Amino acid sequence: MKKTEIPHPDAREGFSTGAFSSGVLVDGWLYVSGQGPIDFAKGKFVLGTIEEETRLTLHNVQRILEAAGCTWDNVVKSTVHLADIADFAAYNQVYASYFSGVKPARTTVQSGLANGIKVEIDVVAKAPDTDE
Repeated sequence: MKKTEIPHPDAREGFSTGAFSSGVLVDGWLYVSGQGPIDFAKGKFVLGTIEEETRLTLHNVQRILEAAGCTWDNVVKSTVHLADIADFAAYNQVYASYFSGVKPARTTVQSGLANGIKVEIDVVAKAPDTDE
């Protein structure tokens, strides 16, 4: 099994928030690690409303999808962690705007998130040139 690392294209050299890859492509499947509202140019989390944090988080996911040749249409599963499940409706409105057609399967849970962030999202996508 060959694994290919897909780094976040905006991350500075040496920038890391942990011992993981931003994305891993294996057997035509892209696994994107949990992304949050990070401004990679500044190297820090950007705290704001749930809508603002969701947009920035999804932007970060999208950059990894694009680096692997994928789009939102290739996403088949997502997992979303919200610091406060009461933010679900506002987050969901932003989230839904990124998808058309068949929406991916999704799990959304309330979780204790570090650094004061309100949302973290990971996805699994099927790379387009490997569809069977």
